[in-house]
Amino acid sequence: MSEPITGHVFVVGDNIDTDQIIPAEHLSLVPTVEAEYRALGSFALSGLPVADSAERLVPEGEQTSPYAIVVAGRNFGCGSSREHAPIALGAAGVKVVIAESFARIFFRNCIATGELYPVECTHRICDDLRTGDELTVDLAAERIARADGSADWPIRPLGEVRDVIAAGGLFAYARATGLVARRSTP
Repeated sequence: MSEPITGHVFVVGDNIDTDQIIPAEHLSLVPTVEAEYRALGSFALSGLPVADSAERLVPEGEQTSPYAIVVAGRNFGCGSSREHAPIALGAAGVKVVIAESFARIFFRNCIATGELYPVECTHRICDDLRTGDELTVDLAAERIARADGSADWPIRPLGEVRDVIAAGGLFAYARATGLVARRSTP
């Protein structure tokens, strides 16, 4: 992916765990079943405490979010190893999560599933932004900026991970690059 991503942000804080990203009661949904994949999107970040977020990432009764970008503080995706977490965010229409740091398993699950880009920012932007602000994320230039041009910040390079996510995850990347043979159909 070389095109910048511009969208409205949904801002959360530190230590957003996978139970907050997708509560356990929704883990019976199977992401490879299209209707269930879409349903996962409707529950993305539904585990956030109501007091912490007056607004939901995905409006009640909807399956997709008006927010293409989630902005967080430290340790986003901590907790369990559930790959449903990045899948639910991707199903909701989130393209990028920007955080100061990620739990390593969540970061790896983003790469494996190809659902969204986990972008580490060296500045704590969750304190500078409000839900609804608009950002542009330029992965190639390794910068994020307010859409109005009033501020910008450097991000850590994703390197080859960017190509894996753009391809749709590890298996799609491996097939596209010839690392594994494509499945033959009987």
